[in-house]
Amino acid sequence: MKRTIAAGIVLLLGVAIALAGQGNSSDEGARVQALDNSWNHALETKDTKALDMLLADSFVSVDIDGSIETKSEFLTGIKAPGYQPSQAVTEQSTVQVYGDSAVVVGVFRTKGVEKGKTYVHRERFVDTWVKINGTWKCIAAVTVLIPAKQSSD
Repeated sequence: MKRTIAAGIVLLLGVAIALAGQGNSSDEGARVQALDNSWNHALETKDTKALDMLLADSFVSVDIDGSIETKSEFLTGIKAPGYQPSQAVTEQSTVQVYGDSAVVVGVFRTKGVEKGKTYVHRERFVDTWVKINGTWKCIAAVTVLIPAKQSSD
């Protein structure tokens, strides 16, 4: 009987530890999701200081045209007078946390003016985040343009 009670207690402790671990992973996922969403607001307001805090110094971006930018180049592009975003919205996304790393995959919609041309883009993105010295930082972002549906005239 004592063995059964002891086994039951060990089982309950194991379940409690597993659930606690899931809760922490879920909490971390929510934190990363919030940071990823705050990126949108920073883009809309051209807040390069906020973006600087979100991006790791080693950040690399692969843009919809296949070009690669460093953190410095990315921030310079945001500051450019010809870049005038009016909307940046994540339509949907999911976060997977792997210890001190997380991957956000989703669909992002942007509107604005760049170099005098109006644009509306839908993009699929993958953002990779790593916890560095206790702070989540995005280390890589890849975006792929989702082509507009063609009308069949």
